[in-house]
Amino acid sequence: MQSDKTLLLEVDHPDAQACRMAIAPFAELERSPEHVHTYRLTPLGLWNARAAGHDAEGVVDALIKYSRYPVPHALLVDVAETMDRYGRLQLTNDPTHGLVLHGLDKIVLIEVAKSKKLAGMLGARVDDETIVVHPSERGRLKQALLKLGWPAEDLAGYVDGEAHAIALAEDGWTLRSYQQEAVDGFWAGGSGVVVLPCGAGKTLVGAAAMATAQATTLILVTNTVAGRQWKRELIARTSLTEEEIGEYSGERKEIRPVTIATYQVLTSRRGGAFTHLDLFGARDWGLVIYDEVHLLPAPIFRFTADLQARRRLGLTATLVREDGREGDVFSLIGPKRYDAPWKDIEAQGWIAPAECTEVRVTLTDAERMAYAVTEAEERYRVAATARTKLPVVRALIERHSDEQTLVIGGYIEQLHELGEYLDAPIVQGSTTNKERERLFDEFRSGRLRTLVISKVGNFSIDLPEAAVAIQVSGTFGSRQEEAQRLGRVLRPKADGRQAHFYTVVSRDTIDTEYAAHRQRFLAEQGYAYTIVDADDILGPALPQID
Repeated sequence: MQSDKTLLLEVDHPDAQACRMAIAPFAELERSPEHVHTYRLTPLGLWNARAAGHDAEGVVDALIKYSRYPVPHALLVDVAETMDRYGRLQLTNDPTHGLVLHGLDKIVLIEVAKSKKLAGMLGARVDDETIVVHPSERGRLKQALLKLGWPAEDLAGYVDGEAHAIALAEDGWTLRSYQQEAVDGFWAGGSGVVVLPCGAGKTLVGAAAMATAQATTLILVTNTVAGRQWKRELIARTSLTEEEIGEYSGERKEIRPVTIATYQVLTSRRGGAFTHLDLFGARDWGLVIYDEVHLLPAPIFRFTADLQARRRLGLTATLVREDGREGDVFSLIGPKRYDAPWKDIEAQGWIAPAECTEVRVTLTDAERMAYAVTEAEERYRVAATARTKLPVVRALIERHSDEQTLVIGGYIEQLHELGEYLDAPIVQGSTTNKERERLFDEFRSGRLRTLVISKVGNFSIDLPEAAVAIQVSGTFGSRQEEAQRLGRVLRPKADGRQAHFYTVVSRDTIDTEYAAHRQRFLAEQGYAYTIVDADDILGPALPQID
């Protein structure tokens, strides 16, 4: 423990794993080289832990227990004082005045009430401890208070919404213990986020939350294919029928007791206006579910500020956001209510064990020269799309010739080049939903062994048969994208075999720097990357491309 709020974890120490588990609820991983990982304490991390039921005493005890050297006293005081800031202000419902901001500390209430950032959000003062809040400002007030360093505990409750009978089907399946714990944690807290690894059944957690709410539900998803997967699961796992579930997408505009809408259609504009956001007010929703909540677009954030009287459930594999808006997820959707470490779920046999390998290729002289003379903002694209990667990808596919393989990238021209080189079909943004479904069905059935896929494959695509993923390019240094892509191969295999996740990067370029950043979240979950040279993959029989 260091006075700058960093924690340096010795990875090879026999207690390292126990230490990692103890600090994970409140510390964020920053760097993860071979021997010493760096974590940092942040106010948001400590407030999330506090909202999830961890108190300052438990955090301090964990720091003292695992620290090799005496923990700086000032740091322990700061941890306790930071966590104590959460909940000093509370949003409650007063029988006479309606929504109010109640201060357990009168001086803090006076301090925030004078802030210009709260202008127009607060009404009349009731007494020294209470100020009326305009109901429409409930979400924006929570955002503003978080930025002022006084996150409010929202105890104002929720409307029930329009009732709708939903029951879990009882034909040969039950919720796993961690799924039930996730539902219980969410429901006890009222609103919030459940974090589970890809393949661990987040959809079933959503279905169980719906069965608990017994109310009309709006489900927001990343794309139409993901929405239809939700619909299939709900029909199979609950009492809901096809007629009770509506699709609100670019192709259909159905509003039913359970409506599944895509972020894309909700954030589409016509004449500069978001014409479909009225869907949020189309029914008296009792529950709003945000699938892949870490991807929430800004317009949805803005509208979610008006939905604070509705129960909200966010589902994700990682709360990491590269735009730094984790605070908005915390204040508008709710704090983290349940977080299961990936390796714990793997140990229980619910997701496949995975081997992560970084394959480094050496660029040709011509490619190195092209990279050297490229403007800084274009260098990642040049390095990530180097043609030298092509034979390495083919060699990896041949190494796993009896497995079904996804080749994932972020640049369309590169994907077309790979598709032609590998004689494999491509799924990209412009691929019609009908064609996507056809290719995914062929892949699931085994008729198609290799599929090249763009960023559309990052999210909510259920391809349990995929055992190998080869990543050739991505969204710069995105940690959440890395986690999602590994998740494509984590669905448990019928024979229990291991999954393989390869990242092919260009040596001595920014490609390797971004790869290191991308791996941080997975390193925090206990995944280690083995770095190998491309020559070890290619072998003498496979010549490199000119």
